[in-house]
Amino acid sequence: MAEKIGIIGAMETEVKMLQSKLENQKCTEFAGLKFFEGSIAGKNLVIVRSGVGKVNAALCAQTLALKFGVEKIINTGIAGATGGGLGVFDFVASTEAVYHDLNIEFFGYKPGQVPGMEPEFKADSAMADAAVKAFANTKFAGEHKILKGRIASGDQFISDTAVKNKIKEVFNPLCVEMEGAAIAHACTLNKVPFVIIRCMSDMADDAGENVYNFNEDTAADASAQLILELIKLI
Repeated sequence: MAEKIGIIGAMETEVKMLQSKLENQKCTEFAGLKFFEGSIAGKNLVIVRSGVGKVNAALCAQTLALKFGVEKIINTGIAGATGGGLGVFDFVASTEAVYHDLNIEFFGYKPGQVPGMEPEFKADSAMADAAVKAFANTKFAGEHKILKGRIASGDQFISDTAVKNKIKEVFNPLCVEMEGAAIAHACTLNKVPFVIIRCMSDMADDAGENVYNFNEDTAADASAQLILELIKLI
């Protein structure tokens, strides 16, 4: 049986284009979510909108692993740029993901570390490499760039330069968002290879909300365009 790949986006704008391209589409409702099964480019996919935030994302990834039996998970969406000289509409493919809003250093753990686990959740290196190769086949390759690196997640939209700088000081991520590390956490426990793909919608600074609102749909669609190329290579 052909491998099945799960694709998670937090918001409708992050998954609607991918859903529209599914062939032989079937929708299953479970735990308040709609899971769209079908195929694109001969690959068996399950595409789902998780909802915003870490708990929603983790529950979604767990359901994909246990109920739908996916063997790989891709998280698509948007993020705020924090490092690597990234600008709006540049891309990041995860090498690892961390929680920037978890801290129990008092008990001897590193910032972001979940007790009993490593401080960061390692993405699948082959999937991250494939994302870089796939990027070269997109219309964005000449004007924008993709970097591989750390993604930091937390249950807050970062739009304050001081908060951004603190996260950079402690975790040094390429970007910040609200779901990736939770998906990575669930995938790690379930031994499902994963990669997080993000297109930068803003710079996670004092101008964040206005810039984000203006760029949200464009960045979400750009990330989905990259996913279309990525699934051909994995």
